[in-house]
Amino acid sequence: MNDLIDDDGATGNAPEFTVTEISGAVKRTVEGAFSHVRVRGEIGRLSLPRSGHIYLDLKDDRSVLASVVWKGVAGRLTHRPEEGMEVIATGRLTTFPGQSKYQLVIEDLQPAGAGALMAMLEKRRAALAAEGLFDAGRKKPLPFLPEVIGVVTSPSGAVIRDILHRLRDRFPRKVLIWPVAVQGPKCAPEVANAIRGFNTLTPGGALPRPDLLIVARGGGSLEDLWGFNEEAVVRAAAESNIPLISAVGHETDTTLIDHASDYRAPTPTGAAEKAVPVRLDMLNWLRQQEGILSRGITGALTARRQRLTDLGRALPRPEALMDQARQRLDLAGLRLAPALTNRTRDARAELERLAARLDPALDRAVARKRLALGERAAGLTPSRLAHVARQGRRDLDRLAARLDPERLAARTSQMKERLSAARMRFAQTAVLSVQRRRETLDGLERMRRTLGYKETLGRGYAVIRAGDEVLTTRERAAGHAAMEIEFVDGRLGVTPTGATPKAAPKKATSGKASDGKKPGDNQGSLF
Repeated sequence: MNDLIDDDGATGNAPEFTVTEISGAVKRTVEGAFSHVRVRGEIGRLSLPRSGHIYLDLKDDRSVLASVVWKGVAGRLTHRPEEGMEVIATGRLTTFPGQSKYQLVIEDLQPAGAGALMAMLEKRRAALAAEGLFDAGRKKPLPFLPEVIGVVTSPSGAVIRDILHRLRDRFPRKVLIWPVAVQGPKCAPEVANAIRGFNTLTPGGALPRPDLLIVARGGGSLEDLWGFNEEAVVRAAAESNIPLISAVGHETDTTLIDHASDYRAPTPTGAAEKAVPVRLDMLNWLRQQEGILSRGITGALTARRQRLTDLGRALPRPEALMDQARQRLDLAGLRLAPALTNRTRDARAELERLAARLDPALDRAVARKRLALGERAAGLTPSRLAHVARQGRRDLDRLAARLDPERLAARTSQMKERLSAARMRFAQTAVLSVQRRRETLDGLERMRRTLGYKETLGRGYAVIRAGDEVLTTRERAAGHAAMEIEFVDGRLGVTPTGATPKAAPKKATSGKASDGKKPGDNQGSLF
């Protein structure tokens, strides 16, 4: 019985922990033992919520480690994590009490060597190629001689100097530079934004839209050039409506933007050579074409002149062509006089025949008109004349009512009131207009005084002149025998002596100069 009691008592003395205390103890133990670790594994499940954090699983063939990349760290990653990518993660282990689990808080994430980068690059290339972004049918022809060339590169590197130098040697063109970062986490978004920004420019606007784009960068390692393998850059290059030349790295370097661009140049200098032809070669070609054209025109004119001469020999003499026509003209002239006489005689006979038929018809028409006039005169009876007179009188009374003096006076008064109101509005408008112009003139006068040098003289400054010349340096002043100083209240003539100016003497208690002279007796030297 005592043994049982002892056993129960011993069990009853064991300490009790809350769930939070146990979770805190485990958290401190895990974080103390694994405060800084590097873990190599393959990215499994990957989640990218709108918060900006990245949740992922690191796994190998037997275990899975939950991991998280906080938003601030995710923005600094040089390589965006992707499923299946083998990486080396650096961070610290901690616990998540809400789910009784532990996780790795990643502070840095790098691909596990160049092999992993190449595998990820090949996977991305295959996915983008399957979408048709690298098809040859999508590529646009480059303009023969672009007016404006847009360059997307770093403004401080040797690349832009090489491009500008080669363009200046071959065929000078207008160049617009869009400065971007060419490596690091800012490279991909800035390059993509630059390509899309050039495409949004309006042709003929204040900032001209380029006819050709060049995306350029010098050589570097795979990690340095990785920004040009990002999906955003490749899609921006494929969507560009402006023909695009990629010149990233050296001849042996290949990035995904090379497949999406319209032309891949081995170097930035090669991109400039592809962008424009050689001006001297074009001039020589034009001279050759001019010679060919001149010789062709000369030969064609000579051949046609000879052909015209040969054809002229086969033509008859002009006198022979005119003889028959002249003879026909003489015969026609002999027949013209008798024909005119006969035609006149026939016309006179026809006129006399028509006149004989016209006289009876005119007499009958005049008789009908006279009869109608008599019938109308018979209808004008005294009663009808009186009716017409009454109608005329009523019309006259109606018109006279409209000329009533009272009505005219009322209308005149109304028009005078309207005129007075208009005159008043005009006077008010004129006063306001004069006031506004006076205020504008006062403002301009204040601005003129503020910008004029007279206001500066009032703040203690002076203007030194030698004739009409304003002197601003000691060297220019030393060459003049006499000068004039302009103060705010007038001008004062001085003569330079070349002596070093002395310090101003202290005032004596009596108010006189220390040398016994009155102030102003000796003008002194300006220099």
